[in-house]
Amino acid sequence: MTAVTWLAALALGSGAWMVLLWVRARRPGVAQRVAPYVRAEPAEEIRLRAVTTTPWPTLERLLAPAVRDAARVLARYAGPASDVSRRLRRAGSGTTVEQFRAQQVLAGCAGLVAGLGLATFLALTRGAGLVPLTVLVGVATATGVLVRDLALSRAVATRERRLTQELPTIAELLALAVSAGESATAALERVARITRGPMSDELRIALADCRAGARLPDALHSMAKDAGVAALARFAEGIATAMERGTPLAAVLRAQAADVRAQGREALIEEGGKRELAMLVPVVFLILPITIVFAVYPGLLALRLS
Repeated sequence: MTAVTWLAALALGSGAWMVLLWVRARRPGVAQRVAPYVRAEPAEEIRLRAVTTTPWPTLERLLAPAVRDAARVLARYAGPASDVSRRLRRAGSGTTVEQFRAQQVLAGCAGLVAGLGLATFLALTRGAGLVPLTVLVGVATATGVLVRDLALSRAVATRERRLTQELPTIAELLALAVSAGESATAALERVARITRGPMSDELRIALADCRAGARLPDALHSMAKDAGVAALARFAEGIATAMERGTPLAAVLRAQAADVRAQGREALIEEGGKRELAMLVPVVFLILPITIVFAVYPGLLALRLS
């Protein structure tokens, strides 16, 4: 059998397996049979089931059971759900863990399609063997899944950087509001209302916890813990300490802003040192060899002619 025949058989088998998974997913289990008798609003459940998130609602409803099953399989090997939930929270994303797993499955399917296309091209043009092509398809599928995970990690890093950049300005605005005579809670509400950005979103979350009955220091500590930013944790600790011990809050906030700005300058200096070392790579391996060639070649050519 040729490689094209093997690829056609693999594609046919994958399609049959997906159809089997879809049929099994459509079979109602005990939870699905009991759920209509314990839900209070069946109409609301029907409305939620009818909501789609893609431009192809019919295709989405057909593939949703298979995607959910693949997401459950992926969740067994791709890390605990608590870690994914924490990273989604730090990225400021409203995506649930199930939706993120479904996105990973779709990214893996895109990698699978790209791998099959590349494998077919190599089989037709280069006559590659079955084993290398199978490895290529598997690597392409895993790459699709990892790309979605890396995108989440990049979103987390970007949001943490923005939180660190916005924190000094927010702290100074809070100090100005407190100096004007407002309480800590009122100052937080005012600043959260007039500003926009990740830091403002974190303040709104803390204020929502306060309205739910939590103490402001506890809400700030929970906010800092969920955000995972060291500067924000020190900010929350400073406000909590000032409120509990009666320290002037405005002075504490200004000191926090100055401390974060100093750390930002240190981070910029460190980043500049790293970039300076990175600039040596093209100088040493590209520019310097070409300069040596231009300096030495005319002399070698003159010696050869003589």
